[in-house]
Amino acid sequence: MLNSFIDLNLHKKEDLRYILSSAVTIKKNPEKYKNSLTGKQLAMIFEKPSTRTRVSFEVGINQLGGDSIVLHSNNMQLSRGESVYDTAKVLSRYVDIIAIRCYQHSFLEELDKYSEVPVINGLTDYSHPCQIMADIMTFEEKKCSIENSIVLWVGDCNNVLTSWIHAAVILGFKLKVSSPKEAIPDYQPLIWAQERNSNISWYEDPKEAVPNVDLIVTDSWVSMGNENNEDYARFSNYQVNKELVSLAKKNFVFLHCLPAYRGKEVTAEVMEGPNSLVFDEAENRLHVQKAIMLWCLKLL
Repeated sequence: MLNSFIDLNLHKKEDLRYILSSAVTIKKNPEKYKNSLTGKQLAMIFEKPSTRTRVSFEVGINQLGGDSIVLHSNNMQLSRGESVYDTAKVLSRYVDIIAIRCYQHSFLEELDKYSEVPVINGLTDYSHPCQIMADIMTFEEKKCSIENSIVLWVGDCNNVLTSWIHAAVILGFKLKVSSPKEAIPDYQPLIWAQERNSNISWYEDPKEAVPNVDLIVTDSWVSMGNENNEDYARFSNYQVNKELVSLAKKNFVFLHCLPAYRGKEVTAEVMEGPNSLVFDEAENRLHVQKAIMLWCLKLL
């Protein structure tokens, strides 16, 4: 059976913990792993623009001794009607592992279904598991175990939050979600979590949620390139700013998966402040994805 990495809720706690601990080891001892993927080929498929996902995967496999090829979907035969089935079967004959950053989660799932090599979710509109693994790695290397901590999400019910919810259920930590009330009723990941008696709670007012939290996480309110003023108006009370964080613990950690709109979902003061670990977080995408690739190929 293939070790694909599609969503955090598809894995056991032990697997996620093993990947996280391996990422820390790889970060500390990069030379030990520099030939781990010699001769291995990674195909990366992109429907969406990317900075961190592309660079971290490409540099990651290069540092492990392997090679990569970048495929933009509009330059592939997929854009001219070739089936996902045929694409998956062909790529499986050429490469050892596939990473994909796409819109529809169903496309990723179909690719994984027919692929004969492991597939990694680099982001879909539904979830972003590699990012949350990097987030947890960052928090734990600077603070303490996420399982003994309280996480606050501030903003929209989006793909990043989906993976935070999955992580909270599988790893067993407390998650507070502060989002506009109109986003909550039909948000399936939260319904899924509630059915599993998870320690997840919702707050309309982020000021009510922020006391005693150890980690504050946000994301852009609207995906870059899809901005409009009506969307921004929905989130006017959800900015992570000096007033909000003044109600948190003094040693709280702030994370943002980037790209960020300073002055929108977060102020520059918080983004560049002493509690922010956003660039450590971005770096750790490299290390955790090395561990994920090795785990997928059963080389850890």
